[in-house]
Amino acid sequence: MKTGKKYPFLFLLPYVLIFTVFIILPIIVAIGLSFTDFNTVQSPNFVGFNNYINLATQDSIFMQYVLPNTVTFSLIVGPGGYCLSFLLAWAIAQLTRVPRMILALIFYSPSLTAGVAMNVLWKIIFSGDATGYANSIAINLGIQTEPIAWLISYLLPIMIIIGLWSSAGVGFLAMLAGIMNADEELYEAGAIDGIKNRFQQMIYITIPTMKAQMLFGAVMAIVNTFNNGAIGVQLSGSNPTPGYAGQLIVNHIDDYGFIRYEMGYAAAVSVVLLLIISLFSAVASSLFTEKE
Repeated sequence: MKTGKKYPFLFLLPYVLIFTVFIILPIIVAIGLSFTDFNTVQSPNFVGFNNYINLATQDSIFMQYVLPNTVTFSLIVGPGGYCLSFLLAWAIAQLTRVPRMILALIFYSPSLTAGVAMNVLWKIIFSGDATGYANSIAINLGIQTEPIAWLISYLLPIMIIIGLWSSAGVGFLAMLAGIMNADEELYEAGAIDGIKNRFQQMIYITIPTMKAQMLFGAVMAIVNTFNNGAIGVQLSGSNPTPGYAGQLIVNHIDDYGFIRYEMGYAAAVSVVLLLIISLFSAVASSLFTEKE
């Protein structure tokens, strides 16, 4: 190999090492541990596919609560948050520079401050006593006579609301950048060809010309949706959540891995979650990848 051709590989080497150490190796270790019974104290004991069999046939909590909650949460927050991010990005892109910058910061900030907002904002709004804003307003308006324990009775719907509220993250910024960098000549050509309004521009020009940003936003939405289990734990203050009302797959992994110390079983659930995310990411890739 010529000396000049070595330089690109030298520049890539730090990234490859970091990616291998912090991504590839943990995945390999997790897959290996998923076939064992491991309590972090004794040596792992190989049990074959028992963890996966138990997950599918004996884990009633997973089948009755965790999986339905995850499906409900992901089907609403994933596509809903993705569409909301795109529509916000498209609407903001129509504004001038200063209001666009201010609104982009406002909509992006919930994804940065979600953990703090959970304690400062949402737990106060949905507090289970009469001082909570939701209960106080409903009682004053005569809608209800007694306080409602919102974070127990309606934990999953509240998690969905917060998930949508904080969905405008990095994917939102990528889509905004894609819309802002669209070629103006395409819109002029579209107007000549019969495109009459901004909605038609969005469908026939904007989305097809920013498939890379749309794919990135879709992948980020999928990953963030399946990793949003912290919402229920922060709101309820416990894992498992009360009555498993807001228990997602991520919470199930934390429960078995860091509370019960059944690392082998937790690793098996992690592998299942990885496969689910990979499946949805592959679907998103097939939708937004250019066909040759």
